[in-house]
Amino acid sequence: MLVSSVTILRDHNPSEWKLDTLIVGETTQRGFYIYDKRRKAKPDPEINKYIDKAREISGVTIDPKLAKLSDKDIVEMILFLVVNEACRLLAEGIAVKPADLDIASVMGGFPPYRGGIIYWADTLGSKYICSRLVEWARMYGNFFKPCAYLAEKAATVVPLSTTMDPAKSRL
Repeated sequence: MLVSSVTILRDHNPSEWKLDTLIVGETTQRGFYIYDKRRKAKPDPEINKYIDKAREISGVTIDPKLAKLSDKDIVEMILFLVVNEACRLLAEGIAVKPADLDIASVMGGFPPYRGGIIYWADTLGSKYICSRLVEWARMYGNFFKPCAYLAEKAATVVPLSTTMDPAKSRL
């Protein structure tokens, strides 16, 4: 057994750490999740006091806008940034073809049944992806700003998998 418990820091005094052990996992049927007899997990409401204490110690606060994000928003915030970076690779000539990025993403762990990052992005549309990134850039900063390549594809409603300029790789 690699991990049998998680320790939560009670005080942020490195010389006198006081640790409280919280048993986690299916074997105890408690921890981050509570497991029923069919091994189905649901979040353990008691864990919130540990999370609140850890936030208090670290001084972390939650932006109310972020607390209201749906699962879909979170997935999109992560993967649309990957799409944006993939577009940047194409624009800079680091990747020659969108299919190269699809293959690389699948080999790197992207779900094969989705076809790769560019193929998946085309199922959603560059216009939708770009509009969401622009919205988040206004709300949260330039971290989400779409690159020029993605913005151009969105404006012309051209699939990301279509190459506009047969450029050579700069690698």
